Amino acid sequence: MATAGTETSARTREGTTRLRVAVLSGGRSSEHEVSLSSGAAVREGLESVGHEVVDVRIGRNGRWHRAGEQEPLSLTPGAGLLDADVVFPVLHGRFGEDGTVQGLLEMLDVAYVGAGVASSALCMDKVLFKELMTAAGTVPQVAYIDVGASRFVGPDRQALLEQVMRLGLPVFVKPAHLGSSVGIVKVTAEHELIGAIESAFAYDARVIVEAAAAGLEVECGVLGLTASERGPAGTAAQVSLPGEIAYESDFYDFEAKYEPGGMDLVIPARISETATERVRELALQAFAYAGCEGLARVDFFVEGERVLLNELNTMPGFTPTSVYAKLMAASGVTYPEVVDRLCRLGIERFAQQGARAF
Repeated sequence: MATAGTETSARTREGTTRLRVAVLSGGRSSEHEVSLSSGAAVREGLESVGHEVVDVRIGRNGRWHRAGEQEPLSLTPGAGLLDADVVFPVLHGRFGEDGTVQGLLEMLDVAYVGAGVASSALCMDKVLFKELMTAAGTVPQVAYIDVGASRFVGPDRQALLEQVMRLGLPVFVKPAHLGSSVGIVKVTAEHELIGAIESAFAYDARVIVEAAAAGLEVECGVLGLTASERGPAGTAAQVSLPGEIAYESDFYDFEAKYEPGGMDLVIPARISETATERVRELALQAFAYAGCEGLARVDFFVEGERVLLNELNTMPGFTPTSVYAKLMAASGVTYPEVVDRLCRLGIERFAQQGARAF
C-alpha cells in the first residue's frame, strides 16, 4: 500500500482505472443495520463500474472482520487497509460518522471517502455545529438550547428549564450525537420536559432542545467535484435540487425514515424559486463552513420564503432509494457515478495531504 508522500499505485495513478475499495459497514452505533444496508448498496454500485471491492464489517462489539472470515482484522499504523486504494466508511452515527474511524484511517495512512476528522466530529455534535453556523453569522437556524448534564443536575437546573420553556411548545429533545432520529422526543406539555431530557441522557451526555419550526422539511445533497471536474470558477462542490419530505406521522421520526411507506420524497420540493435557490446557497455555505469534503445532506425547514438550517449529515443513508441518492439522481448524477466520484475525491485528497510537510 502506498503511503502519504510516495507515488500512488498503478491502479489509481491514471484516475480512470480500476480501484480496490475497502467498504466499511456495520459499526457499534444504533444505526448498525442501516449501515449494513448502505454498505451493500455501495459495494454493488462500485462493482457496477468495474471496481474491486473488499467487504469489511464492523460488529456491534467494534471488531473488524473481512466478510466471511471469523478472525478479526489486525490493523497496523502506516500499513494501509487490505491493500486498498481507498476506504469507503459507510458508517452512520457514533463510532463511525463522528471522526473516530476517520482518525483511525488517518493513522493507517490510507485514502478514505468523506469528511475528515475535525468536520466529522463537528457535524456529529448538533450543538457545536449550530454554534459554528451561528458564528458564521449568515446562516439562519432553528432556536435551540444546549442542555449539558452538569447544568441539568446542578443548582441552575430550574433556570435552565425556564430557558427551555421560553422556546415555546412544542419542542424537540434530542441526544446531541445521534442520527436517524434515534432518541428524539417531541414535548407538547411542560410536565413532559424533564422526562424527555432524562430519556435523551440515556443515549448521550449532551442534549439539545430545539424549537419547533413551521413549514416543510426540505433536504439538499452536496457532492464534491474532483479537480478535473471543476469549472473556471473552481467551484469545489455541486448541489442537488432540493427535495421535500412528506410524511403522515407526528414528526420525521425513525419509523417515518425507514419503514416502507413512512415518507414520500418530492423532487423538486414544492417551494418557490427564491426559496429553492436560498436552500441550495445555504447548503453550500454550511458544507464549506463546516470544512466538509466529499458529500453531505443538508436539512432545512422552509416556510414561504423563510429558510432555516436544521442540520448536516456527513454520511447520510446511502442506498439507491435513500434521500441523498435520489436527490443526486434527480440532479443528473447516477448512484454508480456518485460512489465512483467519492472514491476519486478521497484519493485526490490523500495525494494532496502527502505532498505537504508535517
